Amino acid sequence: MAMIALNIMSIAYISKVQRVDEIVKSPDFQPEKIALLETIAANLPGMIFQILQRQDGSVFIPYISSGCEYLYELKPEAVQADFQVLYKLIHPQDIKAFTESITVCSTTFKPWHWEGRIITPSGQLKWIQGTSQPERQETGDFLWNGLVMDITDRKQAEEKLQESEARYKAILDAIPDLMFRISRDAEYLDLKSEGANITLSREEIVGKRVQELLPSDVAAISLEAIAKTLDSGTLQTCEYQLATPLGVRDYEARLVVSGEDEVLAIVRDITERKKAEVTLQNLAQKFAKAFSCSPDSITISTLQEGRFIEVNDSFVELSGYEREEAIGKTSFELNLWVDDRDRLNLLHQLQSTGVVRNLEFEFRQKSGKIITTLLSAEIIDLDNIPSILAVHHDITERKQVEAQFRLAAQRDRLLAETLVRIRSSLNLEEILQTTVTEVRQFLQADRVFIGLNNAKLGVRTLAESVDPQYPSVLGWSTNDEAYLQELRNLLKDNLVRVVEDITQIAVSPKVKAHYQKFQTKASLAVPLMLGNELFGALIANQCSGSRHWQPIEIDLLQQMSEQVAIAIQQSQIYQKLAELNTNLEQQVEERTAQLQQKMQEFEKLDRVKDVVLHTVAHDLRTSVMGNLMVLKNLLNQKVGSGGKELITNAPCPMPHAQSPIPVSRSIIERMIQGNDRQLAMINSLLEINSCEKQGIDIKHEPVQLSTVLGGTVTHLEPVLTQNQATLKNLVPADLPLVMADGTLLQKVLVTLITHSLQNNPPGLNFILSASIEGGMIRTQIQDDGVIMSKLECDRLFDLHVRDPQDCCSTSIGLKMYLCRKVIKAHGGKIGVISNRKRGLTFWFTLPLFTSSATNRP
Repeated sequence: MAMIALNIMSIAYISKVQRVDEIVKSPDFQPEKIALLETIAANLPGMIFQILQRQDGSVFIPYISSGCEYLYELKPEAVQADFQVLYKLIHPQDIKAFTESITVCSTTFKPWHWEGRIITPSGQLKWIQGTSQPERQETGDFLWNGLVMDITDRKQAEEKLQESEARYKAILDAIPDLMFRISRDAEYLDLKSEGANITLSREEIVGKRVQELLPSDVAAISLEAIAKTLDSGTLQTCEYQLATPLGVRDYEARLVVSGEDEVLAIVRDITERKKAEVTLQNLAQKFAKAFSCSPDSITISTLQEGRFIEVNDSFVELSGYEREEAIGKTSFELNLWVDDRDRLNLLHQLQSTGVVRNLEFEFRQKSGKIITTLLSAEIIDLDNIPSILAVHHDITERKQVEAQFRLAAQRDRLLAETLVRIRSSLNLEEILQTTVTEVRQFLQADRVFIGLNNAKLGVRTLAESVDPQYPSVLGWSTNDEAYLQELRNLLKDNLVRVVEDITQIAVSPKVKAHYQKFQTKASLAVPLMLGNELFGALIANQCSGSRHWQPIEIDLLQQMSEQVAIAIQQSQIYQKLAELNTNLEQQVEERTAQLQQKMQEFEKLDRVKDVVLHTVAHDLRTSVMGNLMVLKNLLNQKVGSGGKELITNAPCPMPHAQSPIPVSRSIIERMIQGNDRQLAMINSLLEINSCEKQGIDIKHEPVQLSTVLGGTVTHLEPVLTQNQATLKNLVPADLPLVMADGTLLQKVLVTLITHSLQNNPPGLNFILSASIEGGMIRTQIQDDGVIMSKLECDRLFDLHVRDPQDCCSTSIGLKMYLCRKVIKAHGGKIGVISNRKRGLTFWFTLPLFTSSATNRP
């Protein structure tokens, strides 16, 4: 009805416009017709105008209808006064087209027609349509009679129509399905194949029949669907398969009536959907198998009430409820939640995140037993009902094992700490009190104490830790021997006494009265054994009620009793040690006084030794030096006949001179050599004594080792020549500096070479070399003489009494000891290597010179 009314209005509107247009275009349009035009224009959303364009270019407006005010929101008089005000209202984007249309009309004198937008003074956007017919007047002027109409509604309707068509076209283009128009007799009338996977062209399909293009079975299905659609006028759906270059594909066709004896068939490739359906079916089967065969309890329940929809066999086994008992009931009705607030917390988390993982909850079985499970759950949509899929993994045994592990760890820690205290403390009272306190805390018992069994003192309590609401046994004792014997018998044979309920055991009235007095309901006691003797007992009591003592608790008490026994034995030993220590201190004081007296005696002897050494050495030096002077004078005298020298008894002639004594020159030379060795030994002894008392005086300075060694070789040339020896100097000239005393180093080198010369026949060969090793300079003197044993090499630089038959003189031995003292004072090392093929190799090391070494004293 609305559409019909709109059409009627459109027809009336068009007829009015045509009538006005005819009047305006009439050549006899004159002002007398204005009344008629005003009447017509009053019923039109537009404006009638008449413009006179003179030859001189001026413009005169004879007439503008009152529609100007409706259309432009301007008074006709304002427009007649200045026609440019209408030009200013044209939309900026339409000015160019307006100007071009006026130019074309003025040039060709064809009717003027223009559509465009204006913006009224109030800011309203309007679409207008202007038409006019220019007429040349007898005067040569041009008269423009025209009409301007408001076409905003039409334009908006056109835009909406265009938008709708574009939208529907976009939707149609976006649909990837094939679309066919098919007649009742199965002829393809048209198709839409854009975006669809089709191998035939449009020309190969349109005009053909279904039977010509489709297999017979598919064609039969299609014909039946076409007939049903046209006969019933309802949507018909059919599915079929076709062989394509991509393989066999599944298709779904939906048919609707689109015209008389005509249907529209929308064909969609549903191969992937079919595969997904198969996959979903397989997944559903797998889920069903997983659901039923899962070792974990799986339930599906409503989100709000928690009413069970489905449960698996593991739930039946875990909860104790049969499937028929659980389905349709809520978890609250089955009393599964130990704490009802747990389900509220579960719902809160599920509603916040949609899923929970491994939350630990406690549940109650049908039997009333409490179990612990890890709950994982998700919210699922089951037939439009928000539901919870929950998986319960029973961790009750694991929790128990973890609890056992924690207890074992606490037990081990307690034992270790007790052992440390026992080893680090000798305060028995402190050890025992700490032990009962921590044992009670570990066992969560009401009372733990240590009782003493003493033949003289009877039974008494050494340490106790007790809950304040129960009586203390500390200070309790008895001398009733019969009662004490019964208590001892309870712990006979070093056994653990475990009593879980006092009322269930048979005891004497005295023991029973004792239990009642101290409100003991359960007891665990282990003996304290010192050797084979019962020293006492470590006892735990439960006063609040009966108690089942766990094996780990019994084991703890047994091991703690062993540690307590060790502490008691240690205390006893300590007491004995304290007594022995008192006696030992007295003995030490006496022995110390004796040692101090001996030390004073040794100091006196050492001073006497120094006096004797210096006195004897002085006298020996004087005597030896005198003998040397005499013997050297004799050597300088002329030799008598027969190779004898005449020796007088005095250096000057005497009145009564005795006859000369003939002495062989070789004897005198040997006497001189002996005196030289004695003098060298005396000097070495004095030098060693000085070193031991005051240390070696070394003048540290940067020294070029090659220069020092080269000078020493030059100094030794007479000695080497005398012994027919050779020395090859292979020391590099560019060696780094060393911080050393050059004079002392020369003495060391002379001593080492002299040692080899004195222990070998003439003709010895030496090789002197040096190299850098690990921040040190290593110097080597290698000879090809006789070798030494390892023991001799190890003792060569030691200060020791040598064998009188040793070929090495005592003087050289002392100098070798001094060599080691000198090298060690320089911060180096010295040694000798004996090689069967190469002889002996003496070596010593010296540190390299550094800037910090110059500050060394």
